Amino acid sequence: MIPQITQMFFDRWRSAFEIVLLSVGIYYGYLYFRGTRGAKVLTGLAIVFLTLTLISQLLNLVVISFIIRSFSVFIAVALVVIFQPELRRGLAELGGHPIFSLTSEKRETVHDLAEVVTQLANKQFGALLAIERDTSIRVYEETGVIVDAAFSTELLLTLFHPKSALHDGGVIVRDGRIAAAACIFPVSQRETLDRSLGLRHRAALGITEESDAVAIVVSEETGAISICYRRRLERNFTPESFRQRLGEVLLHRNYEEDDPEQLARESDLPPARDRALVPHQKEHSNDSLAV
Repeated sequence: MIPQITQMFFDRWRSAFEIVLLSVGIYYGYLYFRGTRGAKVLTGLAIVFLTLTLISQLLNLVVISFIIRSFSVFIAVALVVIFQPELRRGLAELGGHPIFSLTSEKRETVHDLAEVVTQLANKQFGALLAIERDTSIRVYEETGVIVDAAFSTELLLTLFHPKSALHDGGVIVRDGRIAAAACIFPVSQRETLDRSLGLRHRAALGITEESDAVAIVVSEETGAISICYRRRLERNFTPESFRQRLGEVLLHRNYEEDDPEQLARESDLPPARDRALVPHQKEHSNDSLAV
C-alpha cells in the first residue's frame, strides 16, 4: 500500500505543484486588484469569457468556439493595455523590494528627517514629503517649484509654514537634498479607502503606488505623523517610533541597536482625514479622532 502511495506521489507531484502555484497566483492577484478600478473591468471580462465558453461547449457552437480561440491572443494583448497601470505598479513594487533595491540612505539623512518631522508635528505644520529612491519621480518635480537646496530643518519649516506660498503640495527629497516644493502628487484612486481620508494622505498613497518613494505626512490639525511605503499607510507614530520605523524603511535594518518601539498600526483603510492640498478648502467630518 505504502509503495503504491509513494509511486502515485512521484507520478502526480507536478500536477499538485501546478495547482498550488496557480492557486497562490490567483489569490495574490485577487488581493492586488481588489479595490482598484481595473477590478470591475477584469470581473466583467471574466464573466463574458466564461459565459461564452460555457454556452459554446454546452450547445456545441463551433463558430463561437473558433472565434474565442482565434481572439485569445488579442484578448491577452488587450488585457495588458487595459491593466497597464496596475501591471506597472506591481512590477515597480516588485523591483522596489529591499532585496533588489540599489538605494541606501545615510544614517544622517534619517536623523535629519526625523528631527524636522518632529518639529513640524510639534508646530502642527501640515507637511507632505516624498523621499525618492530607485524609481525617478522627476515628472512630479516638474509640477512644483525647483529648489535644489541642501537639506535643512529651517528651510523645510519655512516651506511648510501655513503662510508660505509653497506650503501646499509636496516636497521631494533626493540624495539628501530638497529637490522641489509645492509638487502635485497623484491621488490614490483605490475604492477601498475611507472617504474621510484627506487629499494629503491620498497623495502620499498615490506617490507610493506609482513609485518606490517613501512618503511622510504630518497632519495640520493634530500634528500626527504618518508614513506611506509600498502602498500602505502607517499611522500613530511617536517621535521615537517614527525615527525607528524610518530607519527600518530607508536603511533596511533597525536604526538603533536596542529593542524597537512598538510600530504604528498599518491599515489600507485609515479612518483619518487631513486638510486638502487646495488652499482654504477643508474636509468636514464628525470623527473627533480624525488626523
